[in-house]
Amino acid sequence: MERHGWGNRKVRLATVGYPMTAFRMLSWARGLLGACAVLGVLLALPLQAFDATTGGILAAPDRYDRQSVTLNGAITNLSQRESQRGNAYYTFELRDGSGRIRVFSFGQAPCTEGKHVVVDGIFETVKRVGDYTFYNEVSATRVACR
Repeated sequence: MERHGWGNRKVRLATVGYPMTAFRMLSWARGLLGACAVLGVLLALPLQAFDATTGGILAAPDRYDRQSVTLNGAITNLSQRESQRGNAYYTFELRDGSGRIRVFSFGQAPCTEGKHVVVDGIFETVKRVGDYTFYNEVSATRVACR
């Protein structure tokens, strides 16, 4: 593309690739809108949570790694603490008839030890937080007492 510049000299403007015609622009925009629509549908779908037992998870931890899980059981070894930054958190072991698994969540524990709970969360075979490493733990997104 050329343009007349100072003193009637021709100046070449840099263009990348081919000029964008109206047809190509509409095709590109339609493709972008289609991709956004697909992404919107995927984000609107709820994540499928595995309704699992602690024994089932620990028997095949790689199958459940970084997956959403729902567990039922009793709270044992409840520990409520505060992080160095002042954030309250709690951990406990969830026991059902098939085994036990460690659960972590921020905030205050909604139930006392021995109570039956339903836990929704993300299971991780290995979780690193700073200098600490945790194995086979559920990071709870919801803990509900029964």
